[in-house]
Amino acid sequence: MIGPDVVVPIAFFVTIVSLVLGVPLVRAKIRREERSALTPPDAMAAERLARIEAAVESIAIEVERISEGQRFTTRLLSDRTAEPVPVSRAAEPTP
Repeated sequence: MIGPDVVVPIAFFVTIVSLVLGVPLVRAKIRREERSALTPPDAMAAERLARIEAAVESIAIEVERISEGQRFTTRLLSDRTAEPVPVSRAAEPTP
């Protein structure tokens, strides 16, 4: 039967060998996956991105139109409140 005096050094050397061989293999696999992720998208994905860009641009134009309308309305309301409101005598209560 193998005692702990033999198992500990064997486990230590197995761990060292697996790290020495495993770390470079894992790094190589990660590099390979990163390179494959950087490949240019296919034509279908490019078309989808172009449609998304066009939709975002049209939404931006509509938002700008809404903000222009809001600025115009705000300006009209602020100009309107700046003028004094005439008070008619008929609206005043009689004592």
